[in-house]
Amino acid sequence: MGSGYLAEAELKKTDFVIRFAGEGGQGFQTAAQGFAAANVQAGYHAQTFATFPSQITGGPTWFQVRVSTTPVLSRGDKLDVLVAFNEYAYDVHKDDVSDEGVVVYDSKALELPDDGRSLGVPFEQLGKSTGNQRAANMVVMGCLAGLMNMPQLILEEFVSKRYANVKRYGEKTVPQNIHGLTLGREEAAKSGFVLGELAPPEKPDYEQLFLNGNEAISLGAAHSGLNFYAGYPISPATTILMWMEQHYVGEDRFVYQVSSEIESINAIIGAGYSGKKAMTATAGPGFSLMSEGLGFAWMAEIPIVVCDVQRGGPATGLPTKTEQSDLYQAMHPAHGDVSLPVIAAGSVEECFYATVAAFNWAERYQGPVILLSEHAFEGRNQNIRKPDLSKIPVENRDIYVSNNGSDSYHRYESRELGPFPVPGGPGSYVANASEHDGMGDTTHLPERHVQMTERRFGKLKLLEDGDYESENVEAAIAVMPWGGSKGPAREAWNQIQEGGDAALSWYYTMFLNPLPSQLLAELRTKDLVIVPELNYQGQFSAILRTQGVNAESVTQYTGLPFRVSELRQRILNRLQMDTKEGALV
Repeated sequence: MGSGYLAEAELKKTDFVIRFAGEGGQGFQTAAQGFAAANVQAGYHAQTFATFPSQITGGPTWFQVRVSTTPVLSRGDKLDVLVAFNEYAYDVHKDDVSDEGVVVYDSKALELPDDGRSLGVPFEQLGKSTGNQRAANMVVMGCLAGLMNMPQLILEEFVSKRYANVKRYGEKTVPQNIHGLTLGREEAAKSGFVLGELAPPEKPDYEQLFLNGNEAISLGAAHSGLNFYAGYPISPATTILMWMEQHYVGEDRFVYQVSSEIESINAIIGAGYSGKKAMTATAGPGFSLMSEGLGFAWMAEIPIVVCDVQRGGPATGLPTKTEQSDLYQAMHPAHGDVSLPVIAAGSVEECFYATVAAFNWAERYQGPVILLSEHAFEGRNQNIRKPDLSKIPVENRDIYVSNNGSDSYHRYESRELGPFPVPGGPGSYVANASEHDGMGDTTHLPERHVQMTERRFGKLKLLEDGDYESENVEAAIAVMPWGGSKGPAREAWNQIQEGGDAALSWYYTMFLNPLPSQLLAELRTKDLVIVPELNYQGQFSAILRTQGVNAESVTQYTGLPFRVSELRQRILNRLQMDTKEGALV
C-alpha cells in the first residue's frame, strides 16, 4: 500500500462520497441505505443515488451515498470509496475514485492488483461467520466506518434501533449485526488505510425525516386531504401506488389499482367531478395515454392532480434512468388550445411541498394540475426537516350553495371563476367534454367557444402567486435550472461565485406554468439566462423564449444527473463565448 494512504489527514473532512457497484440482486442497496440512515441518525446530512438496469435481477447496478456536515445538494463527483462487488464494477467505476480514494472489494469474488489503493475484504465469508447469512452488509458498513474513523457507537445505535423488534427479527439479529460491524472495522484497521476523519456532526435542533421523493409526494397528498387515488404500476411511479395501498386507508379514502392509465385518468376525473380530491401518478408513457382525459378535465374544469415521475424516453426509452424531457408534454398534453399548470419539484423536500401546492392550485382554479418529479428522486433517500403541518395551508374549492333554494346557477356562464356545483347539490353540474354553454350543454356557436376559451385561460391568472429564489440579481447573466437539476446547478453556481470566476444571478422556482409574474419580469431584463436541464431539446429555455426571455440551455441526456464539475465548466465555457464576442459578463 502506498504511503500516501497511510498518513492521517491534518484537517477533518466535511463530506464523504461512497459508491457501491455490482450486479442487481446482490443486496448492497441495504448497505448503502443503512450507512446513510446511520449517519443521519447521528446528525449528519446524507443523500443517496441509485441507478440500475430495467431487468428484474442482474445487470450493472450502483448506489451512491454522500455524507456531509452540511446539507447535500448533489450526489458528488469524485469517490472517496468505491465498493466493488465484481470485476466489471471495478473496471467501469475505478476512474471515478479520487487520487486519495480507496477501492474496497470482496476478496473472495475478484482479485485486484496490489496498487496501494485497493483493500480486499471477504465480506460474505465474514458475514456468515456471525451466524447471520445476511450480515455481509454489516461487514461492509463496519469497514467503511473504520476507513472514515467513524465512532463504532454510531452504527451500533443504528442497528439497535433498526432491528429492535425482537418479535420480528429475533434476539440474535442485533448482536450478530454488531459483530459484523466489528469484523469489518477490524479489516479496515489491519489494512492501514486512513482516509481522514469526518468532522463531528452538528445535530439540528428540529425533527427530521429520512425518505425518498415518492414517499414525500405521498405524504404531501395525504396532508392535502386526498380522497381518491387510482394508479397503474409503472416505473418509477409504482411506489406511490404501493404507499397508498399500504398506508392510506380509512374513512373517505379510496385507493385502487386500475388496469390501465386510461382507466386511472378517467377514474380520478369522476372523483374530482363528484367533489373529491383525486390524484394519480405515472411516468411518461402512461402520461401520454392520459392526453385525451386531461383535455376533458381542462374543458370541463374538474380539479385533479396528475404526477408524472419522469424517466428517459421516448416510448419505453430508459425506464430506470432519470430525465427532464416531459415538460412540453406536461404543459400541452391535449390537442387544441390547452396550457396546463405545471409544478416541478427540485429536491426530495420539494416533492412534499410541490404536491401540496399542486392540490391547492387544482382546487383554486378548478382544473387539472401536473406535478413533475423525476426518477432520480424515486431512488434518492435524503434527510429533510419534518414539515410543520400546522403552517402549511390546504385549500379547498369553493362549493356552490344555493342562497334562495333555486337550482338555476350555471357554472360556466361567467367569464370569471364561480363556485363548484357538486352533483346532488344545487346548481347545474353538467360536465361536458364538448364545447358548451353556460350550463354545460353542447354548443358550437362561435361566440360561446370564444367565451369559454378565454374563461379557461383567464383562470391561470389565479395561479401567478408562486414563490421563487433569487440572488445576486444585479448580474446581467443568470443561471436558472428547473426540477432535479437544481442541486447540481446550485453547487456549480456556488463554486463559480466563491472562485470569483464570474458574476451570475441565481433564479429558481417550482412553479413553471404559470411562472410567478415578478420572476418573469426580472428574467426579461437579463442579457442571458442559462438553463441547465436533462433533455436534448432544451425544453424550458425554449418555453422561456416564447415569453420574451433570452434563454439558452445547457443540456445532458445520459440518463444520469449532472456532475457538478462538468456543469460548472460548461457554464464558464458559455460565459467565455460572450467574453470573446465582447458581451457584458
